[in-house]
Amino acid sequence: MNVQSMLKVERLTKTYRTAGGPLTVLREVNFEFAAGASVAIVGPSGSGKTTLLGLCAGLDRPTGGSVVLAGESIGGLDEDARALVRNAHVGFVFQNFQLIPTLTALENVLVPVELRGEGGREAEVEARGLLGRVGLGERCDHYPVQLSGGEQQRVALARAFMNRPKILFCDEPTGNLDDDTAAAMVELIFGLNREKGTTLVLVTHNPELAKRCQRIIRLKGGAVVSDESSAPAAV
Repeated sequence: MNVQSMLKVERLTKTYRTAGGPLTVLREVNFEFAAGASVAIVGPSGSGKTTLLGLCAGLDRPTGGSVVLAGESIGGLDEDARALVRNAHVGFVFQNFQLIPTLTALENVLVPVELRGEGGREAEVEARGLLGRVGLGERCDHYPVQLSGGEQQRVALARAFMNRPKILFCDEPTGNLDDDTAAAMVELIFGLNREKGTTLVLVTHNPELAKRCQRIIRLKGGAVVSDESSAPAAV
């Protein structure tokens, strides 16, 4: 693999066992992303987009094929080993937030660095600053149940940034936000891509958001039906 490559998948396949028999949701998917690239994954509901994102991030293991993330082959690793790779390299904005309900917004943002044993006053200052950047500077001590869906999404985004990721995976990152907040979040996401050279991979149903990326990969029926370069719009 090219040393500048951040993510490479080969013949990636995922099949689930169901009462009705095997259900294949991804079929021999192949692509490679350079470090610093921005890529949109699009397609109809049920085409395998979120499953693909989860496999690329090491949240699940493939049935077949390989995933090489930041130079490490992760497809065959157990959960503990994949978690170490994620914590070292990955930021993830989930469609359903995945905030810890017993932690405040600030504590949720601090989770990635706490897992690395890097907490402390400096980390707290950085976390508060990130919450300020997403418009939640006054909500640091609020729990997820006290936040709206859009506010929880912004906490999730701040948490992803806190990890200083080499690669950021976003699953419908603006799906729960109003237009003004969504525009601000898009600026933050692509700002990280530009300023830090962070590789950006996002799943979206929003064609305008997809066009901001350098590449658009389209899935249908679990297979790649097109992989095109795009002329990213200014953000």
